[in-house]
Amino acid sequence: MYARYRNYKMILMLLDVLATVAVLAVMEHLRPYLPGRVVYVGEGLPHPVVYVMVAVLWHAVFGFTGVYESRTIPSLRLQFQRMTAAYVLTVLIFTGFLFFTFRELSRMLVIYFAAANYLVLLMIRYAMTVLIMVKGKMGGASHVVLVGATENGRYLARTLMEDHGATFKVVGFVDDQVPLGNPLPAPIIGTLKDLPGIIEQQTIDMVVIALPENRSAEVDALIVKLDSLPVRVYVVPDMGKLAYAGAEMETVGALLVIGLRESVIKRHRRVAKRILDLVVSSVALALLWPVTLAIWIAVRLDSPGPGLYVARRVGENGNTFDMYKFRTMVAGAERFQDEVAEKDEQGRQVFKVKADPRVTTLGRWLRKTSLDELPQLFNVFKGQMSLVGPRPEQPFIAETYDHWQRERLSVPPGITGWWQISGRSDLPMHLNTQYDIHYVRNYSTLLDIKILLRTIGVVLRGRGAY
Repeated sequence: MYARYRNYKMILMLLDVLATVAVLAVMEHLRPYLPGRVVYVGEGLPHPVVYVMVAVLWHAVFGFTGVYESRTIPSLRLQFQRMTAAYVLTVLIFTGFLFFTFRELSRMLVIYFAAANYLVLLMIRYAMTVLIMVKGKMGGASHVVLVGATENGRYLARTLMEDHGATFKVVGFVDDQVPLGNPLPAPIIGTLKDLPGIIEQQTIDMVVIALPENRSAEVDALIVKLDSLPVRVYVVPDMGKLAYAGAEMETVGALLVIGLRESVIKRHRRVAKRILDLVVSSVALALLWPVTLAIWIAVRLDSPGPGLYVARRVGENGNTFDMYKFRTMVAGAERFQDEVAEKDEQGRQVFKVKADPRVTTLGRWLRKTSLDELPQLFNVFKGQMSLVGPRPEQPFIAETYDHWQRERLSVPPGITGWWQISGRSDLPMHLNTQYDIHYVRNYSTLLDIKILLRTIGVVLRGRGAY
């Protein structure tokens, strides 16, 4: 369905590269006349290599972070969110490159270029969304009929109307079984037998079949009937009973195979996430090693036992690994787990409780400041964890997961995550899982950056940490 945006995508990629190089050239000529330290014509100018670097870097980072995904092209809101996050990352990489290479380049020139280029790239996206909207109003929008007033059908209709209204016009639903009590975003315009006539009379371009699994026979008959009509046909699989984030379809020979346990974070997004993890963990480990060593010594002196606590945890796709933390409890605290565990309102055991008698005096402060989690930077560096993601779960808890809860295991676990910035340990366990699944289903580079920034404030306040 997003194939129609391919031309816009190619144009956007080309305009971004051309505009970025052009803005740098304009700023180079305007710099002597702009506020800041007085410079003279020819002073602190970009080397030709910098122009090549700018063209390649902006294109590569935007591509890796999903700025050019087809589904974001018609939505100015999605474009703004994706591009802003990617732009910040690109500028950081660019300034780092200049620091180690062309340090003589005017700092103010870089600042002016970064600000001006951001505004120009936003204007390009605004112009493109206006162009898509105008073409849609001039008759360029595809007329869509949805077969099946099901939950999937209603969701798809709302998505097309809200995010792609300039490209797709939802004419209505066709169904023999109309559910009662569920408001429809578009009217019922007929039954399945009326569909051929509706396609001809209302010049329908696309038919999307969203019937449930128990009506598969009707789907097969309908596909055969539509085969001779000049209309594009799409089928929404009824995967409600097999709902996994990141399910991926591919063909093996002549068969369609659906991968239910595929990674949610794929290709360029995974590369971008791994680069962010490596850079931040490497820098943090290099800068904080004196603090890490001091805490390790303090833990050893505070109570008998090792300085580090090594615990088996469940990571992506159910793989287990050893997670590192500073020890915050007395040695052998696991033996008293059942004695301190409490139960929530639904009778489920809660293993992390306030005023746990096993926590040491120093351990309570380490937990309050989250410094006990510093050693997890080694897990991030090794690729076992990420900076942002669901908390790594204990194996015996993961074994009791319901089907829907296992979705949180489809991404790498993280030091911080959506539930940590929303309440940390104050939230009941089942809400923790729902927050993690929200992160899985809405993952983006922008969301990772947002969580990292908000984590700083949460840690400083010490809210919900015990």
